[in-house]
Amino acid sequence: MSINKLLIANRGEIAVRICRAAQELGIKTVQVYSDADEDSLAVKIADETVNIGPASASKSYLNMEVILQAAKEVDADAVHPGYGFFSENAEFAEAVTNAGMIFVGPSGETIRQMGDKISARYAADKAGVPTVPGSKGLLSDFAEAKDVADQYGFPLMVKATAGGGGRGIRIVENIEELERAIAEASTEAKAAFGNGGLYIEKYIETGRHVEVQLLGDGTDVVHFFERECSLQRRRQKVWEEAPAFLLTESVRNKLCESAVSLAKSVNYKGAGTVEFLYDETSEDFFFIEMNTRIQVEHPVTEMITGVDLLREMIRVANGEKLRFKQDEIKIKGHAIEVRLNAEDASNNFLPNPGVVSKVHFPGGPGVRMDTHLFANYKISPYYDSLLGKLIVHDEDRLSAIKRLERALSELEIEGVKTTKPLFQALAKDPSVISGDYDTKWLESWLETNSSNLSR
Repeated sequence: MSINKLLIANRGEIAVRICRAAQELGIKTVQVYSDADEDSLAVKIADETVNIGPASASKSYLNMEVILQAAKEVDADAVHPGYGFFSENAEFAEAVTNAGMIFVGPSGETIRQMGDKISARYAADKAGVPTVPGSKGLLSDFAEAKDVADQYGFPLMVKATAGGGGRGIRIVENIEELERAIAEASTEAKAAFGNGGLYIEKYIETGRHVEVQLLGDGTDVVHFFERECSLQRRRQKVWEEAPAFLLTESVRNKLCESAVSLAKSVNYKGAGTVEFLYDETSEDFFFIEMNTRIQVEHPVTEMITGVDLLREMIRVANGEKLRFKQDEIKIKGHAIEVRLNAEDASNNFLPNPGVVSKVHFPGGPGVRMDTHLFANYKISPYYDSLLGKLIVHDEDRLSAIKRLERALSELEIEGVKTTKPLFQALAKDPSVISGDYDTKWLESWLETNSSNLSR
């Protein structure tokens, strides 16, 4: 079976990105949309469209039966889930396959194995990939949690085995906090993911978040080097770079080889990312989790390698073997991505839906804007507030930061408040320029500087 018509089971900028990649491969596209997205850019550029229901995501983009029915009605050969929604849902991947279509991503079995953080830790251990010291499996009771605390000491991190996005996670500083943190994290995870299972890891306080981009065809796997994603707020990335400027070549090679080893051990097919916590003091790295989908920050990898990862995902799903050998993939220059949200950074990042009265996107060499915005676009309150991603590329990191400054100064999004002022401030900050930060740095910085981030 080959892909002639692809249904895009997502919205916003990633739907636009998938649509363009498929059309460039000569594949017809079908865009599903909710009532709130009837006038979206993805709907405007797709070859066909299908309304899948009300604005509420639970009744449209998270309604599996409606999406599958839409795919059958238009005779789609394949479904691309993008990121979020059903992108890491094993049941959805298997339902697409059982309906006789191609799921653009790994198998449901792989998603299930790597999406559960406990089974992913087992897989990493088996593949020889270092994991953060902690519990061996799911916590059975508080007594076991105390044993872990006695063995590794505080601080500890209580983590949900399912889901992501920073939910179901608590940092614990002492034994008095531990029992309450376990109860809270389990309740939150149960509500968010339907699974309240937890495990415990040693909390590495000065860690950096480094992740490796992979592509597999079910037999072979190659990496496209790594990204540095330590600038985070509430464990959500806001600024990403490639490559990770803090790594030595020796550590880079070990890190990337570990990620490839893990992906090969599960016969990985599709695009995926292995996330690590890196301790720059000791130069040790530890497996955190694997994301079995394309990620928001994939463009920085595309900019430094010259490879269109979305097109390669579709090719692999279509049964093609990898078109690259590892030694053919090279790093060229440095790239930075910032996530522009409709949020008021000066007011605790309050969401700011509304109508975009005017837009002007920056241009020039090495500047890319992945977005679904256009003038008079109405930002819905029903979905996340991501408006787009500004990506810049230059010959080295400092040049890329200066290019980012220039591009931000050209960017105009009027009618709503955005996080543009945050990135303008960060691009000038001495710690960001020098790279002297970790995963906790931004939240501390915001405590002092957020009031100055008004538009």
